[in-house]
Amino acid sequence: MEHIFTAKIERFEMQGGWHYVLVPIELSKPLEYLAINFGFIAVNAKIGSSSWETSLLPKGDGRHFIALPAKIRSKEKLSRGTEIEVSFETRTGKKK
Repeated sequence: MEHIFTAKIERFEMQGGWHYVLVPIELSKPLEYLAINFGFIAVNAKIGSSSWETSLLPKGDGRHFIALPAKIRSKEKLSRGTEIEVSFETRTGKKK
């Protein structure tokens, strides 16, 4: 099932801090039963014409986020503060 949401790009305030989007809790909470390895939930994410394998990562306060790799931000011309549409689908099993 595809999940779609809109969020503003944020950045962790530490040197080398990741850019990310917060996943609405109403989307991530029902998926927690799929969590493995420290609460990671394996997904395929898509922004614009870019898609990649990643995980919903726990933020430590009950919410999850999707990290935005530099190559995706560059290709899609994204920066901190930009509001974007994100879609993801959960994935299970081994990578092909």
